Amino acid sequence: MTRRRWIADEVSGNRASLTGEHAQHLIRVLRAQVGQEFDIAAGGQVRRGRIVSIESDRVEFNLGDEVSAAAVVHLTLLLAIFKFDRMEWAIEKCTELGVFRIVPVIARRTDSHLAAAAVKRAERWRKIALQASEQSRRASPPEVSDPLKFAPAIGLPGTLRVVLAESEQQTPLRQALGSDPGQSQLLLAIGPEGGWTIEELDLFRSSGWISASLGPTILRAETAAIAATAIAVSEL
Repeated sequence: MTRRRWIADEVSGNRASLTGEHAQHLIRVLRAQVGQEFDIAAGGQVRRGRIVSIESDRVEFNLGDEVSAAAVVHLTLLLAIFKFDRMEWAIEKCTELGVFRIVPVIARRTDSHLAAAAVKRAERWRKIALQASEQSRRASPPEVSDPLKFAPAIGLPGTLRVVLAESEQQTPLRQALGSDPGQSQLLLAIGPEGGWTIEELDLFRSSGWISASLGPTILRAETAAIAATAIAVSEL
C-alpha cells in the first residue's frame, strides 16, 4: 500500500514535525497514532517517517531511510492574475503536474480589485500549493511568490522564456520548447482573461521572449495554464 506523504514544517537531523493546522488534520481527520509510518518530505528529500509523539497541534516523526522521489522540472509559471476561484484551480493543478515556481503577475488587463487583493491572497495560494504537493506526492511544494508587476516579471532570468500569445499563429508551444532541448530553467508566461495587450507582447519580444501558441481555439486562462504546464513537463 502506498504511504501518505507529508511535507514537514520543521526538520532537525533525523526528526521532523508537522505543526498547527497541518498536524491537526493528521490527528483529527486521519486519526494518527504513535508508531504509524508515512513518507516525510524534508529538505528536498523524502524519507520514511514513524510517528513518535502526538500533541494537540504537533506530530513528531523519527526519519529513516530515504525514499525515491521524482526529478524536479525547473519550470517557472508566470501567471497573470485573474478571477481568484479559477486561479486557485490553476495553481492546484499546475502544482500536481510538477511546476517548480509560480509567479502571480499584475498585467494591464488584470482587474484592479484583484490586483489590490492579490498580496493578501498569496498566503492562501501557498497553502493550496502545499496541499496539492502532498496529494500528488511531491518532495517539496512550488515556490509561490508575492505578486509582481509586469516590468520586473518579464525581467526574470531563464535559459528559455516563452510567452503564450493568441496572436501567434506560426509556432506551437511544443516547437518553441524544442528550440532549446537542453535548457534547465524554463519560464512560461500565461496571460489574463482577454490576453496580453499589444504593448505587453512588444515588451516581451524586446526582452528576448519567444511567442508560442496552444492552437487555434481561445482558452480560458486556467485552461491555458494547465495545458501549457502539461506540455512543458512532458517535453522536459
